[in-house]
Amino acid sequence: MELRQLAYFVAVAEERNFTRAAEKAHVAQPGVSAQIRKLERELGQALLDRSGREVRLTEAGEAVLPYARAALAAVEGARLAVDELTGLLRGHVAVGTVTSHDVDLPGLLAGFHDDHPAVDITLTEANSDRLMEDLRAGLLDAALISIGGTTPAGLDIRVVDDQPIVAAVAHDHELAIHRTISVDTLRGRDLISLPRGTGLRTRLDDACAAAGFTPRIAFEASDPGVLAQLAARGLGAAILPGAFADARSDELRSITIDRPALRGRLAFAWRADGPASPAGRALVARARTTLGG
Repeated sequence: MELRQLAYFVAVAEERNFTRAAEKAHVAQPGVSAQIRKLERELGQALLDRSGREVRLTEAGEAVLPYARAALAAVEGARLAVDELTGLLRGHVAVGTVTSHDVDLPGLLAGFHDDHPAVDITLTEANSDRLMEDLRAGLLDAALISIGGTTPAGLDIRVVDDQPIVAAVAHDHELAIHRTISVDTLRGRDLISLPRGTGLRTRLDDACAAAGFTPRIAFEASDPGVLAQLAARGLGAAILPGAFADARSDELRSITIDRPALRGRLAFAWRADGPASPAGRALVARARTTLGG
């Protein structure tokens, strides 16, 4: 029994098609078929049902599949262990990020790729709540998230940005005469905000709840630029990071929210017990030395 036979078998089981499995394994289809036939002869049982348009696992194939995957994972684990000792990193790093920020995450990933070209990197976008769930579940090695004043449970962080959250309004809006307002001033007013699950929205909802009311969200969008445009047209007060609103002072009046003061922090986060893979740990170590905070 050879590892390549197990690898081809797993590929066919996942793709349910010999052609796609061969493409995935970067070999010719006849080679995949021949090696799986040899594996079946050695085991004395057919592992795949080839009678239909879609290849299916036989009962024996269903029984063998988890062991084949475990064997391949064990070999990969042994390779990673040796690579870690010799300083050569392979494998895969999964990174998540909130949609809008000013952190040079591409620069971090590009530098990591230059140092470790054998590591595959994937990047996904989601709101902070989802990213934190995926970090805790081990689906992500690290993520750039928006948080409040405390470190989320089960995670370690490096804060890379900390700034006030403001109400941004058109220059002719009734609130534009104020430099600062309390959270209670937002009661009953049309607000423009990021969706639930984002760090900024969580800060807003929590502050309003503490003041005894639910914010009236007139417009909701995942792009802060859209929020700014809506506010500039007089449709409400956009709840935005201070620096983002200040950069649009020609269209918007930025009003500090206090009593209590609202602040948003952007943090590079990872599981408290560290990423499982050597590559993930190397990325976190690089982020801790290169990202501000």
